[in-house]
Amino acid sequence: MTGLILLAVYIAIFAVSMVIVAWATKRFFTRADFTSLKTVTFGDESAVKANRAASVISVLAIFALWVAFTNSSLPLFKAKGPFEGMVEFSYTSTLPSGRSDDATVSILVYPEDVQLTEDSNGAPGKIPGKPDVDLGEGFAKNDTLVIPRYGSKLISVFKNDEFKKSDGAIVTHLNGQALTPGEQIILSEGRLALTEKGTPFFEPSTGFRMARLYLPAPEVTTNRFLQLNREGYRNFTLLEHTWASLQRVLLGFIFGALVGIPLGYAMGLTNWARGWFDPIVEFMRPVPPLALIPLMIIWFGIGETSKVILLFLAALMDYGNRCALWRVRRGYC
Repeated sequence: MTGLILLAVYIAIFAVSMVIVAWATKRFFTRADFTSLKTVTFGDESAVKANRAASVISVLAIFALWVAFTNSSLPLFKAKGPFEGMVEFSYTSTLPSGRSDDATVSILVYPEDVQLTEDSNGAPGKIPGKPDVDLGEGFAKNDTLVIPRYGSKLISVFKNDEFKKSDGAIVTHLNGQALTPGEQIILSEGRLALTEKGTPFFEPSTGFRMARLYLPAPEVTTNRFLQLNREGYRNFTLLEHTWASLQRVLLGFIFGALVGIPLGYAMGLTNWARGWFDPIVEFMRPVPPLALIPLMIIWFGIGETSKVILLFLAALMDYGNRCALWRVRRGYC
């Protein structure tokens, strides 16, 4: 649902900004003379140029949507967020004899990423403990628990009650409303339901924002990037990781060029070479390099060799110089 809303907002921003920029350009920047007229031929790339205002608005729109649909702390517009805080509901435990008693369940909903944050003293965040509540005087006892945002939990209300399920006790009401197994109540704080086996279940409202696990907020991403630069990852700095990746790319490209350029020249200059290598090249060219990863690991292991060979094959299949030679000789590729 959130994805569809995000797509709809993005399309709306695209359409509205296009209309506004087009009006402003025509009103303030277009010259009313014959130099503004141009005959456009289909396929003429020079007739369509990137609109710089559209590029700037596009980047700003993506950033604004990033902030709006994550739990960002930046002071910009935000979509409805997940519920966080205390919520209470009552349940009614009924015995086979018809005797019943009510109790209250207190739930603390806390940020799911609390352990990834730091307090004012720099100490890592901790999952909060259960709130203290009075158990009550009836046979149904008050309960308390904690649930992370975007989470859910079965609530074992009989765990501290005097009469358990084995005694025939069942939950018949939630928040004073009679429910049968499988039914639910929608609260402003979330969804309260009875499972098919009659156990209360609570799921906090998630709103329209995405959890940090799936899309971190901009400031979280920035802080993590700065942290990696300071502390590194697995005993290596970010610069060392970057250089290791760059070395693999350079080696793969160099080996691919050393083999691919002569092969492309041969295929572009002689019919025999083209006929000989064309079936192999045409078979391999449509295969994405990522699809070869399992084979590379099986054949060459998980080390550097398989990575360099994969990049070598990716560079080798880009045989553009053979096409260039054929354009010179025949006027087409």
